[in-house]
Amino acid sequence: MNQTIFRDAYRPYPYHIPHLWLRFDLGLAKTTVRSRFTVQTEQPGTPLCLDGEDIQLLGIWVDGQPLKPEQYDLDHHALRIPLTQASHQIEIESICEPAKNTTLMGLYQSGQQLFTQCEAEGFRRITWFADRPDVLSRYTVELVGDKSQFPYLLSNGNLIEQEDLANNQHRALWEDPFAKPSYLFAIVAGDFDCREQVIQTQSGRSVTLQLYSDKGDYDKTEWAMQSLIQALRWDEQRFGLELDLDRYMVVSAADFNMGAMENKGLNVFNAAYVLAQPETTTDQSYQDIEAVIGHEYFHNWTGNRVTCRDWFQLSLKEGLTVFREQAFSADRMAHGLTGAAALSAQAVKRIDDVSLLRLAQFPEDAGPMAHPIRPNSYEEISNFYTATIYEKGAEIIRMFHTLLGETGFQAALRTYFDRFDGQAITCDDFMQVMDEQYQAQFPGLTLAAFRGWYEQAGTPKVSVHLHYDAAQQRACLTLTQQNPPVGIELLEQPIRPKAPLLIPFKLGFLQPNGTPLVVEHEGQRQHEFLLRLDQEQQQFHFEQVSARPILSLLRDFSAPIQVDYTYSTSDLMTLAKADDNAFARWQAIQELAQQTLCAPSATQADLQVLITVWEQLLQDKQLSPAYLSRALALPSVRQLLAQQRPMDPHALTQKHRHIEQQLAQHFQQTWLTLYQQLTQRLPTQYRPCASDAGLRALRNLVLKQLVLAQHPDAFALAQEQYQKANNMTDQWGAFNVLVHYAPPALRQQQLLQFYEQWQHNALVIDRWFGVQATAPYFDVAQAQALSQHPAFHLRNPNRARALIFQFCTHNITAIHTEAGYDFWQQQVLALDALNPEIAARLCRVFDNWAQYVEPLRSQLKQRLQSIAAHQPLSTNVSEIVRKALTIE
Repeated sequence: MNQTIFRDAYRPYPYHIPHLWLRFDLGLAKTTVRSRFTVQTEQPGTPLCLDGEDIQLLGIWVDGQPLKPEQYDLDHHALRIPLTQASHQIEIESICEPAKNTTLMGLYQSGQQLFTQCEAEGFRRITWFADRPDVLSRYTVELVGDKSQFPYLLSNGNLIEQEDLANNQHRALWEDPFAKPSYLFAIVAGDFDCREQVIQTQSGRSVTLQLYSDKGDYDKTEWAMQSLIQALRWDEQRFGLELDLDRYMVVSAADFNMGAMENKGLNVFNAAYVLAQPETTTDQSYQDIEAVIGHEYFHNWTGNRVTCRDWFQLSLKEGLTVFREQAFSADRMAHGLTGAAALSAQAVKRIDDVSLLRLAQFPEDAGPMAHPIRPNSYEEISNFYTATIYEKGAEIIRMFHTLLGETGFQAALRTYFDRFDGQAITCDDFMQVMDEQYQAQFPGLTLAAFRGWYEQAGTPKVSVHLHYDAAQQRACLTLTQQNPPVGIELLEQPIRPKAPLLIPFKLGFLQPNGTPLVVEHEGQRQHEFLLRLDQEQQQFHFEQVSARPILSLLRDFSAPIQVDYTYSTSDLMTLAKADDNAFARWQAIQELAQQTLCAPSATQADLQVLITVWEQLLQDKQLSPAYLSRALALPSVRQLLAQQRPMDPHALTQKHRHIEQQLAQHFQQTWLTLYQQLTQRLPTQYRPCASDAGLRALRNLVLKQLVLAQHPDAFALAQEQYQKANNMTDQWGAFNVLVHYAPPALRQQQLLQFYEQWQHNALVIDRWFGVQATAPYFDVAQAQALSQHPAFHLRNPNRARALIFQFCTHNITAIHTEAGYDFWQQQVLALDALNPEIAARLCRVFDNWAQYVEPLRSQLKQRLQSIAAHQPLSTNVSEIVRKALTIE
């Protein structure tokens, strides 16, 4: 039976460990680790309990005296040492086996190199220690290894000394000047290319930035280095935060469970978020690299200098850092632009962030694993590295920013760092600082009702009712919020009632002709307001409303909620044509598309509405290509399924394809003209800037529309674009439509040609697997056959995500079959034997099984029951399956 850990059971660790000395004698098959540390306590006689997993204990010394096995207690997960004094020196020697560590947690082998991943509980796979975030120690690390095999020996902090030893061995001594929890510890050993740049911080200090990659990849790391410098400068200018180390290192790893890890001063990255060059990297990957580099760098303050007391507080660091990453990316997308162009670029970033939230987090909030951004319990902490913690957590921080404004939010953060620097704290500590600032700005008001965002799961729904009195020129807006128990909350006995949340609700008023409508509210005359909704139901009154207003609701997505308001089709069309808030305009376009796609039987009149809106968009010369590429794209089947109950994937897919083709055929000549215009506008030299990326994104969308419209020249245009492409974005756009829609002979020819060209580039071949996995014709038999390809390796997370995850998540037609569900079950169990963390993520694909139509619902339940009965089964997968089956 899995052990459940509860937040309210937290107790401080009884020992203080001010300093930890570690020596590693490195080897791929076997690494010997010797640790030495002093423990101090105010509770003499308390046993010292240390965490350890899958490591071999060689010896223990207390105050220099060796302990016999009968003098301590050892099991698979804990080492308990009886102690009698207030202070003792502990030494432990142990062995770990990196080559056998397929979990990629702790110390593991990738290629001929060694890496560590310690968040959340990986350090216990390296040596016995107090592996919890509230134990902060200063680390001194001595690394010893073969000079030929491991010419680079890296760890956190500053390099104190290095020397050659006998027998071709060498050593490096590292010291981190800042106390940190064990999850931020890192070592890397191997042979790399190193890109280095020395820059000056805003205070005038010289700092060395280093980027390590596999031999031969040096020329692919320039963009990552420039992204790191941009992130460093942005954090100085926007938040006044300066790099606190003399050296900052980023290392690229081919095998990595996550995107990257913010280990203090030594970030380990999935190679997909480091390596870039125009020929092999798409615009989206360039943006992703810049964002992830920024994210991990920003963690240096929001996560490292101020860290979590326990893992229930995970969103304390992740939500705040994702918010900072999103702000950084938005500023980078608007770089060099002014006025409406800059606002449009930032709106595109907001659209992308909200689309991800709705696609990944809203379904999570409606499923059996729904949890608050600060959970109350867990069985396996790695299962809670979720879209709720990250993306919804960022929306919570954004609401603080919305309520306080930029100046107030910055003031609150300065207080936060001044008060808590060097400490492991809680979400309550962060909220307290925000509340103090809010009360200072708005006397008589508090953020007390905001605490519910940390305590409640689910996506709140706000119903909106408008009453307009034309004679009095008054409008009354009634907002009602609902957030019934969901997910884990349903397991609580008794089920606790939920208090109303504080929701910042931004709205605007438009005239029937689409121009802004200025009204009066609480002494202010304007057309946009930020309402404070903190009761179950509230009324807001507006005066001098000269016409029945068209409401532009939840502008900029000011809160992570769903809005229930009955728009007329004509009002939505007005918003889609003229709303001066770019996000709200896009939202109106999406709602019109959803109405057509989700109608029981879409009529020609429904389709004509979309045609009219798209015609208006295509005629609007003020819209950027990047914005048009989002506005002219229909919501995906996955997005629509998340809003359908019960979910019928086959019927929805069929309808989506039908309407998509009808729209494409209607605009066939328009697409051809636009494609030609965009081709002429694109510069010949590739630049990964936002403006050029927008042109390429729109051209690739238009190319797909031409193919869907069955234009006689479509495949010829795709082949021409493929052959002439001097960058992966153009090549990939053409390759994608050829693989998905071209006749079999042409498709096979392109697949072979692409593979031959890029077979030695692992990241590009990941894409090659993924494009096939998501093709409309691709079925289970083809998935099984492709999984036997010599280039496919289930152990590599990137390769598994490319084929298995893409097929199970995005190939709606093939996966929702009996054979598809069998394939998913088989892959969950195969991955569980290798890497439980990755297996659990695949298992989450169908934790919402109960929301599907029959017979899919029963078929999925049967597979989940089979997984649950399998032995052995990891804690990671077991928790998800059990909770999924408990909550129907």
